[in-house]
Amino acid sequence: MRPRSSPGCDFEAEPDERNWAVAAQLASFAGCFVPLCNIAGPLAIWLMKRDESPFIEIHARESLNFQISLTIYLAIAGLLVYVLIGLLLLPLLIVFGAVVVVLAALAASRGEVYRYPFSIRLVS
Repeated sequence: MRPRSSPGCDFEAEPDERNWAVAAQLASFAGCFVPLCNIAGPLAIWLMKRDESPFIEIHARESLNFQISLTIYLAIAGLLVYVLIGLLLLPLLIVFGAVVVVLAALAASRGEVYRYPFSIRLVS
């Protein structure tokens, strides 16, 4: 990782670091195929790479925190299906989750740090 000259940025990520950061973001889509793999994917990358690169660690941690938060929000919306508001919340949360994951992956590919909105910071 090289120092970055632009203000407000502490570093410039190498291409390999960017690839791992993108993988940490997109690993959350594994939850579409296997339940809770949306958490397991970013967790695995965070555990493997957190000591190698601050850039990868930041992205994997952000993805992990957001996926845990989204899982909590989806569980609550699932319970709210019984009072009908969950029927509206579930699809909105799913679309919102997919959009912000793609935005985070794009930011990682550009070498930028992305902070998820509405994310509970459980892992620090």
